[in-house]
Amino acid sequence: MGEVFAGRYELIDPIGRGGVGAVWRAWDQRRRRYVAAKVLQQSDAHTLLRFVREQALRIDHPHVLAPASWAADDDKVLFTMDLVSGGSLAHVIGDYGPLPPRFVCTLLDQLLSGLAAVHAEGVVHRDIKPANILMEATGTGRPHLRLSDFGISMRKGEPRLTETNYVVGTPGYFAPEQLMGAEPDFTADLFAVGLVGLFLLQGRKPDSQALVELFMAHGTPGAPAGLPEPLWQVLAGLLQPDPEARFRTATGARKALTSAVELLPDPTGEEEPVEVFDQLGPLPPGYGPEGPATTTRPPAESPAPSETGSFHLAPPPSTPAHPPAQTPPQAHPPAHPPAQAQAAPVQPLPHAQAPATPPQAPPAYAQPPQYAPPAAPPQYASPTAGAPAGQLTTATATATATAAPVGAPAATRRPGPPRAVAIPVLLLALASFAIGIWALTQT
Repeated sequence: MGEVFAGRYELIDPIGRGGVGAVWRAWDQRRRRYVAAKVLQQSDAHTLLRFVREQALRIDHPHVLAPASWAADDDKVLFTMDLVSGGSLAHVIGDYGPLPPRFVCTLLDQLLSGLAAVHAEGVVHRDIKPANILMEATGTGRPHLRLSDFGISMRKGEPRLTETNYVVGTPGYFAPEQLMGAEPDFTADLFAVGLVGLFLLQGRKPDSQALVELFMAHGTPGAPAGLPEPLWQVLAGLLQPDPEARFRTATGARKALTSAVELLPDPTGEEEPVEVFDQLGPLPPGYGPEGPATTTRPPAESPAPSETGSFHLAPPPSTPAHPPAQTPPQAHPPAHPPAQAQAAPVQPLPHAQAPATPPQAPPAYAQPPQYAPPAAPPQYASPTAGAPAGQLTTATATATATAAPVGAPAATRRPGPPRAVAIPVLLLALASFAIGIWALTQT
């Protein structure tokens, strides 16, 4: 299996490479789904700051592919995005060449919709090009694009990370004011959208410098061969060299595009349907639609965590390793009680509780000198304990058997302390009482 990054993301296979990092197909072990993970290649502070800016971008829009989460592991960092399998617009042009005008209008409308959401957050993308516009693998259905790669994007008003005479972006998709070192603005992104539109309609990368010179010399030139005039007027409004003459917002350009689509000729039946293929290819061995084969189900010997995060203990064994020394009291006497217990005539005493363990003989110093009392008074089961009155429990029968030998008469002495103990205690109490009275009379 692949390397597990930060204990969560399992890197499977590389699927692309950006300006500052490689993009991997990865398995998110926590969310249990495949994601695209961009791993930072460099570790200098300048690149790391760009990474922080990019991963902090959170835009929830169907045509924007913004970072969803990030993680760090030692000297490497990554952030993840949704996995888009249809490749980029460059792949579509590589498969079909120039695309039908109505298909291009659908793509440009989605691109302008996503760009309007980006600009609404105050962010200038600064690197709009076909390779950064990804496609869902929709087959011959309606296309669905996602604007991605915000590695050099910045919010308006943020400090620039490059010198003013250093241009950041992709050559061939710069707006004229970018080449002059102007501050990044939304209109520069719209100029790049116009170049992307020409690329889709002509099937080749446009010469932006030649276009600027053509516009500077002749104003708005006529439509190139094969381009419908209504669609060209929208593109010309995006490609004006002067940013003040250009569309000011993506929403305004999108409205103009909607009007132009109504003026386009109806498609002919000879047009080949455009199919967006899956460009990622099959998963490597050991991986399936539900994730890695080894993690589809937890191992049998691993305890499952409870809702509180702890782990359930294994059940106790069915038989104890060391049986208890004492037998617990039973509610009914055994089927065959000992003969000694049957031989001892006894009478039930009220409110006597059966002890949990057989009673022990009292200490020797508590015995009266003139006779040997029984080891312990017989104990009986209380009627409230579950046994019928007058019946012995197992523990009581055992105690009786040990206290009274066969044929011994039952004890008739009333309960109480021995005479040798009671008399000294009584004398001591009387002496204390007399001393107390004497002390009261003295005061």
